[in-house]
Amino acid sequence: MGGFFGVASKDACRNDLFYGVDYNSHLGTRRGGMATYDNVDKKFCRSIHSLESTYFRTKFEKELSKFKGNMGIGVISDTDPQPIIINSHLGRFAIVTIAKICNLDELEMELLEDGKHFAELSSGYTNQTELIALLITHGKTFEEGIKHVYDKIKGSCSMLILTEHSVIAARDRLGRTPIILGHKDGAYALCSESTSLPNLGYEVVRDLGPGEVVEVTADEVRQLTPPGKDMQICAFLWVYYGFPTSTYEGANVEDVRFKSGYEMAITDENEVDCACGIPDSGVGMALGYAAGKGVPYRRLISKYTPTWPRSFMPADQSMRDLVAKMKLVPNKALLKGQRALFCDDSIVRGTQLNDNVKVLYDCGAKEVHMRIACPPLIYGCRYVGFTSSKSDMELLTRRLIEEMEGDPNKNLEAYTTTGSPEYNALVERMRQHFGLTSLKFNTIEDLIKAIGLPKCKVCTHCFDGSSHF
Repeated sequence: MGGFFGVASKDACRNDLFYGVDYNSHLGTRRGGMATYDNVDKKFCRSIHSLESTYFRTKFEKELSKFKGNMGIGVISDTDPQPIIINSHLGRFAIVTIAKICNLDELEMELLEDGKHFAELSSGYTNQTELIALLITHGKTFEEGIKHVYDKIKGSCSMLILTEHSVIAARDRLGRTPIILGHKDGAYALCSESTSLPNLGYEVVRDLGPGEVVEVTADEVRQLTPPGKDMQICAFLWVYYGFPTSTYEGANVEDVRFKSGYEMAITDENEVDCACGIPDSGVGMALGYAAGKGVPYRRLISKYTPTWPRSFMPADQSMRDLVAKMKLVPNKALLKGQRALFCDDSIVRGTQLNDNVKVLYDCGAKEVHMRIACPPLIYGCRYVGFTSSKSDMELLTRRLIEEMEGDPNKNLEAYTTTGSPEYNALVERMRQHFGLTSLKFNTIEDLIKAIGLPKCKVCTHCFDGSSHF
């Protein structure tokens, strides 16, 4: 998915920028990049590094002193190398994006036919951040150029633009990904995760609205484009991506996860001895489940954090399998003879869960129950860079539907309807597939209730196929 951080300060910004970007590291592991503008020497400083074999801090710490200036932007990217630096009729600017452009090929051909060219290629393909930058240059102003982007693209795009005078932030037209504005004496910050603000001394001012564009200096925030009325913020921010202390649209990640677990527990008839969260994103839900059920929370599984990242991140399936297996360590001493219930964020391919269930039984668990924080994933994500589900057929649910129906696309509406015969058959087939004692999923209705926003403002496409381009 990715995350970004930008700052405009009266003082040197490098430290705030460096640590602010680092607080988005849980959102991606492919590349990191930073750019600052030095108003004294009138130049941009940029650096981009691969993060596939190490962490953001280790790549940038040694060169931090070269990032001069009071304004900067940075990104943890799961897509292309960024920031991109452009010289155009709008002036020189650097740009970072959190985007998924579904009509990239169409826009690429349109720009090439218009005489434009692409200088940045990523693994042989057009860099989508550069494409967005070229679309911006079609406008007579940045405001007009950003509107042109949102008129042309299908998918989603939030961006930060570093000019020679300010930082411009534009949230996705439907607000699928967040941007949070923070402030402290002498500085403003813009970020994907509110978690990145408090330790740097910033107070949260507000969330930018869908499609809102603001221009920020050290002294002020100026609105260039007001927010739109329609919003489709990604539900997976609360289910999986978000850091526990982050808050979007007034809904805290850990609180949503706790509420989801609590509500599932009070209606759950299965008897269990204890609850445990699959680290990290299942922990909040399991704490809520334990509270609602009146059973102890026990750390039956712990994550070995020094070297193993989140299992969806590596691009290669064999490496994802290895990460999923190696990063979680069961506590055999606590598992023996237990009717153990585990909470996890989702079931995508089933890689991690398949390995874990066998290990739990091998460690002596008497029963293994699983509760999932979201509904079954039936559709691959079309709107954000959710690496786990690039296509529908990568999803375990679609493979099982194909086994039952002979066609992975048949009767999908029924399979997304909680409590329907098809839904119940799918959940039972998944339970059997993993060898679980019981398996239950959160419903869309209860997930939306936990988030606290109207359903029309939350994107649930991966659960029910609702589409909003």
